[in-house]
Amino acid sequence: MALRLWASSTANALRISTASKSHLSPAVSLSRCFSTVLDGLKYASSHEWVKHEGSVATIGITDHAQDHLGEVVFVELPESGRSVSQGGSFGAVESVKATSDINSPISGEVVEVNSKLTESPGLINSSPYEDGWMIKIKPSSPSELESLLGPKEYTKFCEEEDAAH
Repeated sequence: MALRLWASSTANALRISTASKSHLSPAVSLSRCFSTVLDGLKYASSHEWVKHEGSVATIGITDHAQDHLGEVVFVELPESGRSVSQGGSFGAVESVKATSDINSPISGEVVEVNSKLTESPGLINSSPYEDGWMIKIKPSSPSELESLLGPKEYTKFCEEEDAAH
C-alpha cells in the first residue's frame, strides 16, 4: 500500500497518467495539483498572494508559481516609497527556466522590501509564503482585495490552468 501511494504521488508530481491492469486496482488518472494554497490569503490569477493584516499587506508569489518557475536565481524588487498599482508589474523573478514579471494584486505604497532575497533568492522556492515574501505595502484601496481569489477558487483556477496545458 505504501509503495502504491509513493508511486501515485511520484507519478502525480511528474504529471504522468497511470493505468493498472491488475484486477486489484482500477485505472487511475493522476492530475491533482500538489501546490500549497493557504487559508487566510487572497490570490491573483497571475499567481501572486497577498496577506492583509491591519494597515499593511504582504505580497509574494504562490507555491504554484515558484514550482512552475523552477530554481529562482535572481529577484528584482522595488525600493520602499514606490507606488504599485493592482495588476501592474513591481519587479521580476529570474529562474533557471525564465524571467517573469511580478504583478501587484492590490494598489498601494511599498513600505518594506524583503532584502533577504538579494542574497538568497531561493527562499522563494523553499518558503514562498513565509521567508520568501517580496514586499509589504500600505494599501490605497483595500476594497481591491474583494476582487481576488480565495483559496478554493485559486486551487480550482490552478487545476484548470494545468489541465489546459
